[in-house]
Amino acid sequence: MKLSRVPAINFDLEKTLHCGQVFHWEKSGDGFVGAIDKKAVYVEQRGDQLHFAGVTAKVIARYFSLDHPLAEICRSFPRDPAMRAARDFCRGLRLLRQPRWECLATFICSSMKQVAHIRQISLALRRSFGTRKAIYGSHVYDFPSAARLAASTEQELRACALGYRAKNLLGTASRVASGEANLKKWSKLPDELLRERLCELPGVGAKVANCVMLFAYERLRAFPVDVWIERVLRQQYFPRKRKVAARELREFCDSYFGEHGGYAQQYLFHHARKGGEVVRPGDVRYDSPGKKRRRAVPK
Repeated sequence: MKLSRVPAINFDLEKTLHCGQVFHWEKSGDGFVGAIDKKAVYVEQRGDQLHFAGVTAKVIARYFSLDHPLAEICRSFPRDPAMRAARDFCRGLRLLRQPRWECLATFICSSMKQVAHIRQISLALRRSFGTRKAIYGSHVYDFPSAARLAASTEQELRACALGYRAKNLLGTASRVASGEANLKKWSKLPDELLRERLCELPGVGAKVANCVMLFAYERLRAFPVDVWIERVLRQQYFPRKRKVAARELREFCDSYFGEHGGYAQQYLFHHARKGGEVVRPGDVRYDSPGKKRRRAVPK
């Protein structure tokens, strides 16, 4: 099978697929195999180009957000030591545009789980309920539809290592399949209302809702706070405070990281997990690269 090509400037495929925003892509030869919606895909990076099979260049460019002005986004990050280290470590990492149902279901399964465990659950669901498809000498399984999972039982879902999450996934699948939760129509909602609608679904709290908003609805201001991010925030931005309320963290993240807070969050998250470098809290914060205004460190 001949591979097609698409330009991919300022992009790192491996970091993008392994940073904890998506969980089913697998290494295959010089590239990766996975699924974009219902299509099996092979993709590899050669310099500033992606070589791929299974879908069109338009699909690849949209899924990997190759149109995002990444250099501009990175310049908008706050100029503090933790953010600078994360930005340098994560060069080329882009936020994906994931299918809404797949993203929602996957992050419902992610509650209190490490990345490796989430990958295992995702693969188990695909193998048990998805469709096997051949691609470039390998094979993948697509993610099962809401209707397919709604027709399953809690016991069948528990067999995929979901534990208590099985009931939540089944309940949300039923609402999506029936049309009660219209994920497509929700794309027109403002951020706060979208977050409220998502949090009404079984198994969806603030963290999962923000992940879905960021990775499936392209709400780039959304800032999911999990254990890793909370640790980074407390150590780097609130070093003198023994206790920081969840509301205070949310308000700080929204005001400090701004319009591209989701990118900042993903960079901080990936660097905390994989960077291995501890950045000592600084005494000076800057609001943006263009403003050298002192920002007080929270006390």
